[in-house]
Formats: sequence, C-alpha cells, structure tokens
Amino acid sequence: MTSYLQTAGTKLFKKNLEQYQPEDPLYEVYTDNRGKQRRRKRAIPPGLSARDAKILKSVQRRAHYLDKGFSICGLRFGWTFIIGIIPGAGDVADVTLNYFLVVRKARQAELPGWLVRRMLLNNVVSALSGLVPVAGDVVMAVFKANSRNAALLEEFLRIRGEEFLKLQADQEQGRSQSVPENDSRQVKPGAGMSDDAAATAPQQKTRFVSWSRKDKQRASSPGEKGRFVEDVELGAVAHGGGAGTSAVTVQSR
Repeated sequence: MTSYLQTAGTKLFKKNLEQYQPEDPLYEVYTDNRGKQRRRKRAIPPGLSARDAKILKSVQRRAHYLDKGFSICGLRFGWTFIIGIIPGAGDVADVTLNYFLVVRKARQAELPGWLVRRMLLNNVVSALSGLVPVAGDVVMAVFKANSRNAALLEEFLRIRGEEFLKLQADQEQGRSQSVPENDSRQVKPGAGMSDDAAATAPQQKTRFVSWSRKDKQRASSPGEKGRFVEDVELGAVAHGGGAGTSAVTVQSR
C-alpha cells in the first residue's frame, strides 16, 4: 500500500511540475501512426541563413544539456541544477554558463535589444531563485531559463525566416515590399546570408535583402517594435508546448 501511494504521489508531483516547465529546446514529442508518442529533434525554421540555423542548433543543444540532460524518476534536470547545489560558487557558475553558453551565442544572430533584455531577465530570475537554499535550486531547475531563452530565439528566427520568404516572393513576382519598414529593421529578414554567400561563392551575386549601415546602427525606440512583440506572460503556449514557455508572437495591427 505504501509503495502504491509513493508511486501515485510521484506521478502527481511530476504532472503538476510539467505545468510550469518549458518545452525541451532540442526535442519535440509527436504521435506516430500507431498512436505511440515519440520524440525527434526540432526542425529548423525555413528561410534562415546557414549562420542563423547553426546558431539556433547550438543554442538548442546547449540549453537541453544545461536544463534537461538527465532524468531520475521521470523528473528531468540538467547541469545547472547539479552545479547549483554547490553553495555560493554553484550559483555564480550557473549564471556564467547561462550567459556565455546560451545568451551570448544567441546574440550572434543580430537580435534586437528588447529580445536580449528579455533573455537576460530570465537569467536574473533563475539567479535570484538560486540564492534560496534547497528550495531555490528546485525552483531554478523547474524554471529552466536556458530552455525559455532557446524558445525565444527559435520563435524570433521563425518570424525572420517567414518574412524573408515573403520578401523573396515579392521580388520574384515584381511586387513592392510587403513587410513594414519598422518590422524589417528589427527582424532583419535574410540576415547572415551575405556571410553564407561570401563563404561559398565570393564572386556570385545572390538575392537577399540588403541592410544599410544606417539601419544596422539605428536602435529602435520603445514604441518601434512594430507588430513583433514579446509574450512574456507565464502560461503562454508556443507551438503546442507546455505552459510557462516564453514566446515571441505576432500582433496584428
């Protein structure tokens, strides 16, 4: 009887924790033809440069091992939880790893300032919770700042890819640009493709959206996010994921 209660209690505890955990940044769960649930690596959004695709894969892999690389009794945790157990030094090490392995790598994709600040806020929440002995480490393991940041990056790059494909279709059909200038300046469709073209064929001209130096240096003001805004409310679901996942969403005007 005691064994049965323990098993039931563990399952109930796991079920409740899953409500607050973000999705696995590296894998997604799907149902096969036989009705069984399986997992596979997440597909890279279309329309991205090779540089952005490489950055996204790297961030997803690092976030996975930092947050969900291990499993005991059905509960998944990663290196951040193991290192965070060490008093004092563990919390400092976690903050350092979270920034250098995930946020710093993500910034190489030419992200807008407001998105980087949202990622840093996730790291701050994780760091503050880690200061509370024992209970704080559990909260930090459930919050999974790296997985949230990987989800933010994936959703932003998904939008970038979609806008680039729209621009390509406009060019092929001879239509005027359909993407608002505010949005283009922030999302930068085709970003990184100039680097890809230079690496593969320096003399070959490729079709992509060019960005002037003025646009690159111009920082957007608080009211210039265009229709791309961040959904930072807990409980937001990104692509059918678990509750609590931060996501970049599209807001129609």
